[in-house]
Amino acid sequence: MQSSEAVSTGANPAETQTTPTDLVLIVFIHGFKGTDSTFGEFPERLQHILTETLVNTTVESIVFPAYETKGELNAAVTRFADWLTDLTVRREVANGIGGGAGKANIVLCGHSMGGLLAADALIEFVNTRPDKRAPLWPNIVACIAFDTPYLGLHPFVFKNSATQAAGYVRSATSVLTGIKSWGAKTTTTTTTTTTAAGGKPSVAPSSVPGAAQSKTTTTSVWQKWAPAAYAVGGALLAGAAAGTAYYKRDDIGVGYAWVTDHMRYVGNLWNQAELEQRLSKLLEIESRMGVLFHTFYTYLPPSPPTNPSPRTFAVLPRPNTPLGSHFVANRNTLASDEIQAHTGMFDSKTNDGYYQLGLSTAQLVREAVHRHRAVATPSEPRPQATPPVQPSDEERTTHAGCRNRA
Repeated sequence: MQSSEAVSTGANPAETQTTPTDLVLIVFIHGFKGTDSTFGEFPERLQHILTETLVNTTVESIVFPAYETKGELNAAVTRFADWLTDLTVRREVANGIGGGAGKANIVLCGHSMGGLLAADALIEFVNTRPDKRAPLWPNIVACIAFDTPYLGLHPFVFKNSATQAAGYVRSATSVLTGIKSWGAKTTTTTTTTTTAAGGKPSVAPSSVPGAAQSKTTTTSVWQKWAPAAYAVGGALLAGAAAGTAYYKRDDIGVGYAWVTDHMRYVGNLWNQAELEQRLSKLLEIESRMGVLFHTFYTYLPPSPPTNPSPRTFAVLPRPNTPLGSHFVANRNTLASDEIQAHTGMFDSKTNDGYYQLGLSTAQLVREAVHRHRAVATPSEPRPQATPPVQPSDEERTTHAGCRNRA
């Protein structure tokens, strides 16, 4: 599958005779079980805003082609790094600024676990330079994440989804029974089947647009058998049950391998030391090399009496700390729960904070590009960056409450 490479001239009508001197590539990376359509029209809208506001600059929004979210995260990072290296050379050549010259400003935008992939790719590029004084190539100027669980998934996600889990509870029970029977080669099995559009098995709602309509399972039996599948909010094992026709009962190995392979991919969310180490490296890279790091997280305000407290999909860092200042709320009053807010982040029908999210993201990209220009041309005055939209007092309180509950 080819990536969508939407290209714009970047020049205002009055400047049509001027060839753009800067190139900004905004690369979007989907999360667990995401697709090319995860971001909807967000990339194109962001490209339009930046084209109109970054003078003498070509802006391109490019979506990293859909990839398998299974196996080890490191393998996905390697594939992405290779793809980004090739993309950078091709786009620099196409825009007449020399392939491999490092003149393209790269902005990585990852949703959910795509943010982990983006962060690890950035860290890998930094670590593999020939020496510490060598410039970063590709020239990544920002790493922006959208609802990425850098500190893990909030445990209340599971609790708040429990009341909506009736359908998947039945599926989970069926598949757990089926797993026991697979060893005996049982050929008569009754399962609850749920299929998505196109007849494909339903997949984890934590990363598929519109998946909030699917129900998530949060029962103790899931916790005991497969905490990773349970914690992602859905349907890894239930997906195996739902996909009986796809996997076929006579091909036991395929179904089991699919489940375990995908569980291994999301298993990174349970390594607390690794999670904290990643964030420390990102802050160090920002401080030492000027690569902007920022995270937007979904925030559901209280809605008594059902939900008297605010809700978030991800665990948040402590407020009023260097790390906490890099996390800003994206308020959503339309989503019914954390999973719907997470999967519907890039749709105005499920996120009334969608347009503000676009404006805030554009602001951060402009800041990153201006910061790079200031370093490249120190004789010019550095543009004054507008601070990102800060959370309200209520949202700051949520920061602390979410961390304490976790």
